Amino acid sequence: MSQSRSEKRLLIPTKIVRKYQKLIRILKSQDSLLVAFSGGVDSSLLLKAAVEALGDRVLAVIISSPIHSPEEIEQAERIARELKVRYLLVESDDYLRTSFRRNTLLRCYYCKRFLFRRLKELAKKEGLAAVVEGSNLDDELDYRPGRRALQELGIKSPLKEAGLKKSEIRILARALGLPNWNQPANACLATRIPYGQPVVPEWLEKINRGESFLKKLGFSQVRLRHHGEIARIEVRPEEISLAIKPENRQKIIDRLKKLGWNYLAFDLEGYRTGSLNPSVRSRKI
Repeated sequence: MSQSRSEKRLLIPTKIVRKYQKLIRILKSQDSLLVAFSGGVDSSLLLKAAVEALGDRVLAVIISSPIHSPEEIEQAERIARELKVRYLLVESDDYLRTSFRRNTLLRCYYCKRFLFRRLKELAKKEGLAAVVEGSNLDDELDYRPGRRALQELGIKSPLKEAGLKKSEIRILARALGLPNWNQPANACLATRIPYGQPVVPEWLEKINRGESFLKKLGFSQVRLRHHGEIARIEVRPEEISLAIKPENRQKIIDRLKKLGWNYLAFDLEGYRTGSLNPSVRSRKI
């Protein structure tokens, strides 16, 4: 099997190269594609591979919504331009729907169902054969009720189909020169609000401003969990010491109280994905 120019540049284990080759074959099996593009490393690798496989028969769609920070949206646009792919920025108000704002355990399901139904309609309008998104194999290990919506709508997840894990995606992204290959994992801002508490737009803005401030202080990975009057801050365990520095401590107190929280707490367990999600044993969707 001949290797593409990109594959020849990959100084990576053969197993991962073969998975990338499989990804290219999966994408080439479609005449054209709409790629749901967030600007994260997963969807960036997917978009890069789609352009390699299909050239100008690819459209990237970036969703602009208060559940995503402006920085994420700007990064997605920047990467799309670097990849020289046609893209659309689509405004979304799905976060205002009652089923989403109620913030039940099915919040992600409702969000994905509304969003990808709209993307399917857009793909049809643009004459594109299919809609794809960037879930990977490791996502099967987390609480992801949105998967059901993807299955119901026939949305394809080529990275998962190719058997790619997050660590392998980062290796490929680095080898292919993607600028965000080592970017910390992210999730929509609604994940900072515990299930059962409504998703309020003002809270999303407050959380985003708080997290942006903490990142500027030097924390590489941040989750600012909103518990009413309490802000529970998750950072990498090795970075908790940054908060103890007198100058940082006072800045954090002043800024987050100004944003509206009365009590501030650093979580001693540190950052972990989906800390507000139900346990594996309780997943029954």
